[in-house]
Amino acid sequence: MPLTAEKEFKEIGKSAGCADHDHDLVHELGKRLDGIWRYDQYLANSKGHPKLESFWRKIKGQEESNVEMLKELISDEVKKGCF
Repeated sequence: MPLTAEKEFKEIGKSAGCADHDHDLVHELGKRLDGIWRYDQYLANSKGHPKLESFWRKIKGQEESNVEMLKELISDEVKKGCF
């Protein structure tokens, strides 16, 4: 007889709204969008510290580029009918 925890989780993973690789793209997009939002606060917190401000601007710009790449990849997947 399965343990309670085993019974509770035995069905997880049997259903999916999209393929794993598409889920990964969407999940990563969400994480990076949250990061960009936080960088705005980090920039505000670093006022008066030029090196820190420069660092956060650079990191934010890199993340904005990453977000654009992810959006393009997701768009390609949607066009293929993967969602």
